[in-house]
Amino acid sequence: MKRQKVQSLESLRNEMKAVARGDTPAPADAAAPSFNSIDALVRLLTPENRKLLALIRDNKPQSVAGLVKLSGRAQPNLTRTLAKLEAAGLVQMTATGRRKAPSVTVEKIVVEIDPCGNDRVSVG
Repeated sequence: MKRQKVQSLESLRNEMKAVARGDTPAPADAAAPSFNSIDALVRLLTPENRKLLALIRDNKPQSVAGLVKLSGRAQPNLTRTLAKLEAAGLVQMTATGRRKAPSVTVEKIVVEIDPCGNDRVSVG
């Protein structure tokens, strides 16, 4: 199970500035998706989005158009939601010709909440 960063925007900004100045090397997970809070992850995983993820996992649609038919959601809204899920690393969009097929990339998300503020999210 891989871990994803939970990092405040201020902490991320300071980290980026230190790397840009050459004070520290870029962290190994710099390109990995991250969340600025557990709340951000919870807001992304609404009941509607969780149903959408299950629909993708169970039906393996071959295109966004196919997912529109399966979900009954409007195509512009669905495309926007898929982009957010992809940016978070929860969905992968694979090009097959002119179409893009969504697939779910995670089976489970485990949230560790440190009462002192050092939260972690494990995705697997």
